[in-house]
Amino acid sequence: MPELRITSSIVIPEGELSESFILSSGAGGQNVNKVASAVQLRFDALHSPSLPDSVRVRLMQIAGHRLTKDGVVIVAARESRDQARNREIARERLAELVRRAAFVPKKRKPTKLSRAVKERRFESKQRHSRTKRLRAAKPDD
Repeated sequence: MPELRITSSIVIPEGELSESFILSSGAGGQNVNKVASAVQLRFDALHSPSLPDSVRVRLMQIAGHRLTKDGVVIVAARESRDQARNREIARERLAELVRRAAFVPKKRKPTKLSRAVKERRFESKQRHSRTKRLRAAKPDD
């Protein structure tokens, strides 16, 4: 398979990906017992020259349980009975993971409360306080 194109600027060459095939579970009849159709796709994110540093850091944060201690991202696919289809699924999952890491979220700007909102809140607190005071103090007869 050719290189894995993530975005216009990020391309992972074939040499940085390694695949291993394992026996799959589930539907498939006897085929399950004799054909290794499930795929484990490995990508060394920590040492990859294809990823910019900012993307690498975010990828390692969002990879979760797929990331090993050595910085290798492992993506498994075992949905299909077909090995070639599982390879495509695993590559697409890795591409989607790197795409999510490549997206830079906007920095949140804290909004300032308007003067009117502050005044309404203050008036509400005063009203509540007055109600409590009136309930507590019993007039002397």
